[in-house]
Amino acid sequence: MSGKMGEFRTLIFEEKEPSIGLVTMNRPDQLNAINLAMLEDFEQLCEALTRDDSIRVLVITGAGRGFSSGADLNDAVVHKDTDAFADPENFLKIVQERYAAMVLNLRKIPQPVISAVNGPAAGGGFAMTLASDIRVASPEAYFVASFINIGLSGGELGCSYFLPRMVGLSRASDMLYTGRKVRADEAEKMGLVSKVVPKEELMEAAFSYARSMTGKSPGGLKLTKRVLEDNLHASSLQSAINLENRNQTVMVFSGEFFKLIQSFYKE
Repeated sequence: MSGKMGEFRTLIFEEKEPSIGLVTMNRPDQLNAINLAMLEDFEQLCEALTRDDSIRVLVITGAGRGFSSGADLNDAVVHKDTDAFADPENFLKIVQERYAAMVLNLRKIPQPVISAVNGPAAGGGFAMTLASDIRVASPEAYFVASFINIGLSGGELGCSYFLPRMVGLSRASDMLYTGRKVRADEAEKMGLVSKVVPKEELMEAAFSYARSMTGKSPGGLKLTKRVLEDNLHASSLQSAINLENRNQTVMVFSGEFFKLIQSFYKE
């Protein structure tokens, strides 16, 4: 893909509708497994989105029959005889922190992120959906915190942070300890996804959310993402309200407020 977002090897980026970006993970033969090239592509994409105010909402999906199977265990960077496994410090720098940066970058960009989950979302793919603001899924989708199934801790790539906050500690413990598949209907019941729709309607459902967002003020979207992020771990109600007060004051004087409340005035 080329254009204002640059060149990507594993992603396809399109501005399918005005102000709505669609990024498709494009390694369908590997179930969109995340390799080093994809990590680099996501880093480049997030850097570009941070600078590009014309894209106001980002939708993420996977090509083919699934969202993402997680880290590509066939990628050269994770082979045991490479430099990454020379010592823990190397592994932390070359592998662990690079995968984690993808999740952090999705939270740092100003655009709300919608995951359109069209099939398996496992491991790092599951973590990517958790780092999104909204998740919609087709019946073929399922979610797996697969880390514990390959001898790792269930706490990986922000899952132990996001998941309890979304579905509660008990359900998060269920998923992280067992590494079991949570299918779309169960995910909807527990509040992990907002909506389950037939596969042929999945992208329209994601874009319907995106269109609703692009109808709001740009500053309102950005500050809503930030206040949700920051107030997840606010030290007190007073602290949370202080941030809300600051944001609302900024927005009142941004120029949109008085324009948008005109319809409420009675003549």
